[in-house]
Amino acid sequence: MNNRLKNLGLTCAEINLDHLTQNMALLQKLVGVRPMWPAIKANGYGHGVEIIARHLVKLGYQTLCVAHITEAITLAKSGIDANILLLSATLPEHSESIVSNGCEPVVCTFEMVEALANDAVKLGKQVSVHLMVDTGMGRIGITPDEVIPFLERCRTYPTINVLGVMSHFPCADETNKNLSLAQIKIFKRIREMAREFSIAVYHMANSAAVFDLPDSHFDAVRPGIAIYGLAPSNEIVNPRVNELKPVLAWKTRITFLKEVPAHTGLSYGHAFHTQQPTLIATVPVGYGDGLSRRLSNNMDMLVHGVRCPQVGRITMDQSLLNVGHLRGKIKQGDEVIIIGQQGGEKITADELAIKLGSINYEVVTGISQRVNRVIIGGI
Repeated sequence: MNNRLKNLGLTCAEINLDHLTQNMALLQKLVGVRPMWPAIKANGYGHGVEIIARHLVKLGYQTLCVAHITEAITLAKSGIDANILLLSATLPEHSESIVSNGCEPVVCTFEMVEALANDAVKLGKQVSVHLMVDTGMGRIGITPDEVIPFLERCRTYPTINVLGVMSHFPCADETNKNLSLAQIKIFKRIREMAREFSIAVYHMANSAAVFDLPDSHFDAVRPGIAIYGLAPSNEIVNPRVNELKPVLAWKTRITFLKEVPAHTGLSYGHAFHTQQPTLIATVPVGYGDGLSRRLSNNMDMLVHGVRCPQVGRITMDQSLLNVGHLRGKIKQGDEVIIIGQQGGEKITADELAIKLGSINYEVVTGISQRVNRVIIGGI
């Protein structure tokens, strides 16, 4: 998007790279000298994958985690110079793209290993892979008992280098760590059993484990939500989670103001009626931008540092605010905060997540591509 079009955007997500830098420094202190492989999948958790990736590379991070080959190709086309680890299982039909783009895929089937090996031979390349072991997530991965036979078979493919063995936590962000501790024990046993294979990197720690499970840090960690300044949950034990700084602020502006009488129905379906004469502001943000329709009549936005209730159904491109209490102070063009701070008041992704019965991950990753990402700070 050219600068002229960027300047026309009324709704934007400000991405504070100074906060990203501070969050990375905090996490690095928690894991020591171990390498961190930050997760930037789903458009950098909604923050803008190219912006996040470019800054992380400038900070010296050499391995970045995405979900799919399409995300890796996007980074390659953007000129991002980093090792790309693909976290999700994929199909043999995608192996040629994986090998040609130099990605490091997660593997958990022989069919995938064979396809990668064959395409590596065809392209004259080596491919590094990471073996996913299911220690309790119940999603992708082989069982612990299958690890040794799998590694032995991988040895028969000269073009395959099993660089890492990995696992993942389903409950590390919960107060009760019993399952997570059991997983760590299993993973340590796997590492001991596989010693003869000289695996370079064992890794399983996500953001929650970085804070609460130091025994899971092993040879590298894969933080995700925490790098963006958001807590994995409200059950994290380590108080240092409170030092995280949100990287994203979601803002828009008032495009229209209208005095309406009492008993006026607003927006589609007239799901809201005014009880008294009031002033209604229109803002150009809706579910087409990632503001969930389920938040209709159940959220606030900030104007002049004051909470203003959203009223009527949130539509694809526009929403309404009751700003009657700001009459005489408010005008067309004023800034409106959807997520962020204004004056002494703030609205967080966690607040919206609670209202949605969801998690902060979904709120930020749901912000659509048409919302301009505007860089703040950085090196």
